[in-house]
Amino acid sequence: MAELMLFRRDADGRDVELSGATVALEVELQRRVEAGLEQMLGIRFVASEYATGPWHRGRIDTLGLDENGSPVVIEFKKGSDSGVLSQAVSYLSWLRSAQHEFGALVRKVLGAEAAESINWRRPRMVCIAAGFSHHDRVAVQWLPERIDLVRYRVFEGGLLSLLLVDSSPGSPSAASSRRSRERDTVAGSASATPAPTGAGLVPESLRDLYAELDEALTAWGEVEVAPLRHYIAYRRLVNVASVIFRPKHEVILVYLRLDPDTVALEEAFTRDMRGIGHLGTGDLEVRLASAADLEKAAPLIRRAFEAA
Repeated sequence: MAELMLFRRDADGRDVELSGATVALEVELQRRVEAGLEQMLGIRFVASEYATGPWHRGRIDTLGLDENGSPVVIEFKKGSDSGVLSQAVSYLSWLRSAQHEFGALVRKVLGAEAAESINWRRPRMVCIAAGFSHHDRVAVQWLPERIDLVRYRVFEGGLLSLLLVDSSPGSPSAASSRRSRERDTVAGSASATPAPTGAGLVPESLRDLYAELDEALTAWGEVEVAPLRHYIAYRRLVNVASVIFRPKHEVILVYLRLDPDTVALEEAFTRDMRGIGHLGTGDLEVRLASAADLEKAAPLIRRAFEAA
């Protein structure tokens, strides 16, 4: 089980471990995460306590739309709950059957542009609980649905931790196999399934550079590689990097989840994208035209993943 340990230095300069706890009421956790949903999980809020109707007979804690346009169901558990996966499958089943209903909600709350960009290929469930059983973590790898298992703890001083302990690949195979298969897809392997519309195959002129970039972006533990309509997302709980190809200029654009104010920007290499509309997600643009550029970008990539 993934475990997060927090320490505070005391008056004598010694590190003392902080004891984590669970919330007194489930709704406390729900309201706190909903208030910071986009910052914490990269998800825009759509609805809370949403009734699924007489057939599914449920009430979804939170509905949202993530940064890749995927519909998201979020379920909160104060403690551990052995029924969380069956609930996840049931709610995702409702979500797929209620596309028009969800689309109308998104249009009302987030606007027409968000509603028109909903990505129904990759709906997902985020389960936030105090813990998950070994059986939950094994089972989630064999479910066809995309499910993130997130462990929470609260600490003195108002601290809240969210730790991604497992994530389903969205197909009945292990995450490592998924990454290998998706790399083959975006790299244009003859035996691979065609890439999603718009993501396309990696241009021949950029294939070698992309292969090295892919290695650099997946060298930081569990990283999901998601080929989307206009870009390839590299994500953990949120997108850490987005990759876009510009074959006409023989350039790969990488958008990193990194504060541009913490970077010494360099013309024609890095750019502050805050307030500038662009495909993908991330506030720092890095332009890669060569292996030397990638080597120079390595510390930025490392920082983005260390902060994720």
